[in-house]
Amino acid sequence: MTTVAGKPALGSIAARLERLPHSRWHVKVRFLIGAVTFFEAFDQLLAASALPVLMKEWRLTTGEATFAVTSASLGMLLGALAAGWLGDRIGRVRTVALGVAVTGLASCAVALSGGIETFSLFRFVQGLGIGGVVPVAATYINEIARSDRRGRFVLLYEMIFPAGLAAATLVAVWVVPHFGWRAMFGIGTLPVVIAALLPRHVAESPRWLLARGRTREAEEAIARIEAEVARATEEPLPAPAAYLCEENTSRGRWADLFRGRYLRRTAVVSGLWFVAYYVNHGISTWLPSLYTKRFGLDLTTALVYTLLSNVTGLLGTLVVALLVDRVGRRAALTAALGGAMLSLAALALAGATSGGQVAVFASCTTFFLYAINAGLYLYSPELYPTSNRAKGAAFGGLWNRLGVIAGPVAVGAVIAAGGSLALVFAQLAAVAAVGVVIAWFAVETKGRTLEEMNT
Repeated sequence: MTTVAGKPALGSIAARLERLPHSRWHVKVRFLIGAVTFFEAFDQLLAASALPVLMKEWRLTTGEATFAVTSASLGMLLGALAAGWLGDRIGRVRTVALGVAVTGLASCAVALSGGIETFSLFRFVQGLGIGGVVPVAATYINEIARSDRRGRFVLLYEMIFPAGLAAATLVAVWVVPHFGWRAMFGIGTLPVVIAALLPRHVAESPRWLLARGRTREAEEAIARIEAEVARATEEPLPAPAAYLCEENTSRGRWADLFRGRYLRRTAVVSGLWFVAYYVNHGISTWLPSLYTKRFGLDLTTALVYTLLSNVTGLLGTLVVALLVDRVGRRAALTAALGGAMLSLAALALAGATSGGQVAVFASCTTFFLYAINAGLYLYSPELYPTSNRAKGAAFGGLWNRLGVIAGPVAVGAVIAAGGSLALVFAQLAAVAAVGVVIAWFAVETKGRTLEEMNT
C-alpha cells in the first residue's frame, strides 16, 4: 500500500475503491440513497400536480400561481449553496440525511396550509431540503463508483429521480381527485423515516474522509466497505492496481471554483444546468394547467398526459445510462440538447393546437431533457477535487434552480400577456439551442478516475 508520511495516500483509498467488483453492497447503497432521491423528486413535483386544484380552490391569479410553484425553487437555490458547503464540511451522508428531514417535515406543514401565503412559505422551506439533497447525493454516488463504469453506475441510480417525478404524477392521478391535494403532501412526509436510517446503514465516503485529514476513519470506512463486498461476492477481492496519481489538494474554498482550469468547467456546467432546467420546468410546471385551461381537458386526462411525459423522460435516462460510457459525456449532452431543441421547434411550427399534439411533442422533449438532467448529475461532480466536489455540484445546482425559476416565470409571462403557445415553445427551443453551443466546450471525463481529472 502506498503511504505518505506514514499514512495511507489518497491513491491507495481510490485504488481500493476502483478494484471493488459490483456487489449487493453497491445495490444496497444505491437503493438507500436512491430512496432519498426518489422522494425528493416526488416532493419537487407536488405543486405542479396540485396547481390546477389550487387555482380553483383559492382563486389564484396567474401571478400567484407562478409564485406558488417557484417558491420551492427559491428555497432549492439557497439549499444547494448551503448543502454544497455542508457536504464538504460535515460529510455527504449527514448532509443528505439533514436535507431529507427538512423536506419531509416541511411537506407536513404544506399539507396544513390555509392559504397561498403559508403554502408558498413552507414550500420554500421544503425547497431548502430538496435543493441540498440531490447534488450531494449524486456526489456520494460518484465517489464510490469505478471509473470504467461510473457513467452507467451513476445514471442507473439517477433513474430514480425521473421515477419519482413519474410516481408523483401517477399518484396524483388517483389521490388528488379522490382525497385532495393535501393528501399528496401528506405522502411527502415519508422521507423522515429514511433520514433516521441513512447514517446507520451507509458508510461515509472514504474519499471525503481522507480529504478532510480523517485518515483513520477513512481506513475504517473503506475496510467496512471491502468486508461487505467480500461477503457479498464470496470471493477474495482483487489486488489494488498501482495507483500513482494523487489528487489536487486544495483547501476547498468557493473561490477555487473560479480559478485556473476550474473556471472553464464551472462556466460550462453552470450554463448547461441553467438551460436544461429552464426548458424542463418551463414545460413541466405549466403542462397540467395548460391542458385544463387552454384545451379544456379534465384533470385526470391532464395528469395522464403529464405522466406520459415523465415516462418518456425515464426512458431517456435509461438510454443515456447505457450509452454514456461509450460515447462520452460531451457527445451525449450535445445530442440530447439537440434533440430537445428539434422537438420544441417542431411543436412551435405545428402551432400547439391541441392537447394531444402538445402531449406527444412534450413527451419527445422530456425524453431528451431527462437524459440531460441525469447526465449533469454525473458530469458535475466529476469535474472537481474531493475537497470541493460537493460545492462544485451544488453550484451547478444553484444555476439549475435559477433555470427552474426563470423557465416557469418566462412561460407564465407569455401566457399572461396573451401570447400563443407556439411562441412559448419557440423561445424554449431557442434556449435549448444555446445549450447545444455550450456543450461543445465541455471537458470530456469518460473513463478517467476522479483523481486523474483533478491532479
